[in-house]
Amino acid sequence: MAELTGEADSASMGVSESVEADGTVVLTLSGEMDLSTVGALHEAVQDAISRKPRALAFDLAELTFMDSSGIAALLSAVGAVDTIQVRNPSGIVRRVIELSGLAQTFGLSSAAG
Repeated sequence: MAELTGEADSASMGVSESVEADGTVVLTLSGEMDLSTVGALHEAVQDAISRKPRALAFDLAELTFMDSSGIAALLSAVGAVDTIQVRNPSGIVRRVIELSGLAQTFGLSSAAG
């Protein structure tokens, strides 16, 4: 599993990668994703896309904050793989995605949970 971290300011973001049996690349994010930390995700997404997986999933269970730069980073993978999926967003992260109008793009159901 590869581990990348954002800048070591007061807030940081971790990115780890795993590959599921069906070839889906899963990027698991933790901490806070904002303009100062999003570079780690951009690098991980580009690395994953370069290997041409069928699907790319983002597990956001441990992500405590995300701003518009995070939305842009997630969107950078749309169109590069057949399937994009966001998994397990916290309530606040889910709300950011819903307010952006991208819940369906990221495969989130309309029901919270």
